[in-house]
Amino acid sequence: MTRTDVEIFEKTICFEGFFRLERYCLRHRLFNGDWSRPIVRELFERGHAAAVLPYDPVRDEIILIEQFRAGALSAKDGPWLLEIVAGMIEPAETAEQVIKRESIEEAGCVITDLIPLYHYFVSPGGTTEHLALFCGRVDATDAGGLHGAIDEDEDIKVHVISFNSALTLLMTGKINSASAIIALQWLILNREYVRTRWLT
Repeated sequence: MTRTDVEIFEKTICFEGFFRLERYCLRHRLFNGDWSRPIVRELFERGHAAAVLPYDPVRDEIILIEQFRAGALSAKDGPWLLEIVAGMIEPAETAEQVIKRESIEEAGCVITDLIPLYHYFVSPGGTTEHLALFCGRVDATDAGGLHGAIDEDEDIKVHVISFNSALTLLMTGKINSASAIIALQWLILNREYVRTRWLT
């Protein structure tokens, strides 16, 4: 089925601030060919994002960032999460431009090569957000420290860890951010390919 199999009766903006909440009244085609009854759904509209796993193939090290996340206030281990570099895609900006900018801003590292991984919906049951995910080549020799845009209230700690240490963090649940989990699982499956591609 396609977008022509959806009929929107009404769209209302319920809230507009840093993000936007929209309410839709709609119906959609059912798999048996009939139409659904009218349903109401709220959607969290926050734009689209890009994220990158910074990886140093020479040192076999990964750069992770740690920062406060209000959405994780109820997390057992607290609202400071280990994540990968990410940012919102602004109008007239590409996903690649976002991650190169954000890598410098959030982690103080320069991306020199990119491998596109996936484009996926973050949580399509309630938000329109779509994420472009990459693995990016970096030199982690001098990486570390504190970073972030002060005007955006960012306070980011950079962690440079070995590939094996990252696996331990992943397997023990210390990394619980979706984009980081997906990117690390991809690297587990493709590490030799990445190292061969970037080191030869």
